[in-house]
Amino acid sequence: MTPPGVIDAHHHLWDLSVRDQDWITGPAMAPIRRNFTLADLDAETRAVGVSATVLVQTIGVPEETPEFLAAADGSDLVAGVVGWTDLTAPGVADTLAALRELPGGGRLVGIRHQVQGEPDPEWLLRPDVRRGLAAVAAAGLAYDLVVLEHQLPAATKAAELLPGLTFVLDHLGKPPIAGGATEPWAGLVRELAARPNTVCKLSGMVTEAAWDSWTAEGLRPYADTVLDAFGPERLMFGSDWPVCRLAATYREVLDAARTVTDGLSEDERDAVFRGTARRVYAL
Repeated sequence: MTPPGVIDAHHHLWDLSVRDQDWITGPAMAPIRRNFTLADLDAETRAVGVSATVLVQTIGVPEETPEFLAAADGSDLVAGVVGWTDLTAPGVADTLAALRELPGGGRLVGIRHQVQGEPDPEWLLRPDVRRGLAAVAAAGLAYDLVVLEHQLPAATKAAELLPGLTFVLDHLGKPPIAGGATEPWAGLVRELAARPNTVCKLSGMVTEAAWDSWTAEGLRPYADTVLDAFGPERLMFGSDWPVCRLAATYREVLDAARTVTDGLSEDERDAVFRGTARRVYAL
């Protein structure tokens, strides 16, 4: 049972002395090119009333997931881990079973791959990938989708082909918030949401917006789109901490999410900030 309070369904941790995060490069990314630990997370979440979190993979290497499971095993805060495994490998089912036998293995709730970095827009539809996704479904785990706008059609087709797998769209599918456009992103997201086995995270918006000038009202059209498409019962809050620190503090991200959901009923807000994550990830 997770304690009462907000559930943050999407955040990261990393220790650069253990493994480099080679995507954190250049002056603009300098604010997050340092270690972010469980102690840092505890301090951030305690200050804003977050009582449970889901730790999400950052690097596609097999060593990271066991490390995250061990971290969760020693934490009263991290209730679930979305890890990584090579979906194209023939032994995905065995790998997932082995992960569950490790310390903290009971907190494995999902798998994610950085599809956004794949040059093939239909990577999710490759036969070997679909076989791996089927193993994720058979293991009773969710699959987090981190995709770009042009990869959404393949994600929709994958959700149609694998109705037994829950697909969780990270960061609203990365809409072009900074440029102010909503199409074709909104139409593509609605097509994905029409599949009943899909869920969306209300996360990552501030870093898709202009980092130094975003406002909650500027985020609202994008939040409204996914609220309308998925409904509160298939939407969950995620901070995307510490990546969010490029544009906002943890508190500012949570406050913005509360602002863009201020038209919801109390029960609907409970779904977004707690219930959906608890149900989808079986926390």
